[in-house]
Amino acid sequence: MSSFNAIVPMSCVTAAAIAAMIAEAFRAPGERMPIGPLGAIGLAGAAISSVLLWKDGASSFGVVVADKFGLFVTFILIIVGVLSLAISEPTIDRERLPRGEYYALMLFALAGMMLMATATDLLIIFLALEVLSLAVYVLTGIRRDHALASEGALKYFLLGAFSSAFFLYGIAFTYGLTGSTRLDRIGSLMAAQAMAPTPMQLLAVGLLLVGFAFKVSAVPFHMWTPDAYEAAPPAITGFMSTGVKAAAFAAFVRVFLAAFEPLRPSWSPILWIVAAATMIVGTVVGVSQSSVKRMLAYSSIAHGGYLLLALLAANDVGKAAVLFYLLTYAVTNIGAFGVISVLENTDQPNDRVRDYAGLWYTHPALAALMTIFPPMAGFIAKWYVFSAAVKRGYTGLAIIGVLTSVVSVFFYLRIIVMMYMTTTDTPARVPPIPRMAGLALIVSAILVFYLGILPTRVLDWAAASIATIF
Repeated sequence: MSSFNAIVPMSCVTAAAIAAMIAEAFRAPGERMPIGPLGAIGLAGAAISSVLLWKDGASSFGVVVADKFGLFVTFILIIVGVLSLAISEPTIDRERLPRGEYYALMLFALAGMMLMATATDLLIIFLALEVLSLAVYVLTGIRRDHALASEGALKYFLLGAFSSAFFLYGIAFTYGLTGSTRLDRIGSLMAAQAMAPTPMQLLAVGLLLVGFAFKVSAVPFHMWTPDAYEAAPPAITGFMSTGVKAAAFAAFVRVFLAAFEPLRPSWSPILWIVAAATMIVGTVVGVSQSSVKRMLAYSSIAHGGYLLLALLAANDVGKAAVLFYLLTYAVTNIGAFGVISVLENTDQPNDRVRDYAGLWYTHPALAALMTIFPPMAGFIAKWYVFSAAVKRGYTGLAIIGVLTSVVSVFFYLRIIVMMYMTTTDTPARVPPIPRMAGLALIVSAILVFYLGILPTRVLDWAAASIATIF
């Protein structure tokens, strides 16, 4: 029975999702049932079981391995889940969304993300990818009476299905070459043939790279990102921008730094170009956006480029920087979208940069939170990424990252100037902030300060955890 321990965290989340579905089915019309706490209970069970697994060491259930790398990503996903549940309350009440459906889809998506982070088989990774993707597609368009939501969800679904086909073809070619979909066996066979990689091997790597690039919003597979981010409610946008990216990069690291590491000379030049293009496009196009959600979408694209840079470096600092960056990005992005979520009201989305005019004078706490979320922990995370790149010899790519980071400061300065140095006769009307949403924003701010000021311990945990898969 001890082998089942590896799937206990995702089982807790899945059980909470099923409980949310059942609760919604038995809810009387007009009855306000506390379904959200069911998700919190499931995530608490996942957190407790993950801590116990961390102390006991790696545990496996078939091709699902709860090693410290997978558990570190699971902790990130638990944080994302808890904060997302907390900031969702204003959106659910304002939009009158089906509470049980909303929470069940979010929890099923989290279960898929956890499975993706701990799977060591390409088919299981694909299965997890589809579980989380289908849930996120529906969440993107959950506001069924909004034309923009339907359009964004349809674009996301169509492009997502297209990328899934690439990924599945990559798995098929890999199986044809190696006779297995297990990452350890693929790595062994690739190492034996790495001296002269065949065109079929390169094709398999390329197809898998396309599938992963779509999920992490890498250029040129980023087209869905701004539309989907703008279409979804802010709480869902924050959830999918952080959770999906964390799960996708976890699988990306396992596949390319373990199974396909022997073919690094073949795929690293392509990844160099993709990382550079992602940082440049995400930053340059984001500067011109007037919608805060679209601006953060392009910022998310640029962050994907920085993570690709850390993955490309793949030295001791770079490997740890991937996990540390994912954690800091998750906390800051959830906090930023949490502020957007509580600023929205029924009559006005307050999504434009100009809507933040004079926010310091009307709601100083929200203005202060929006000021600290993006820069503090993000600066430290980028410092480790660029250091890893320079040590690995990717100085040119590191310079591109530094320059795009300087340009990206303009993203946030526009909002800061609008909040502190601009006044308006029609300030944004902010509805009352629910207690749980306010608490989530405070917790996010505390985590941002901790990761920005005292990052060493978390970075050590990240380094120790990622060392378990190499």
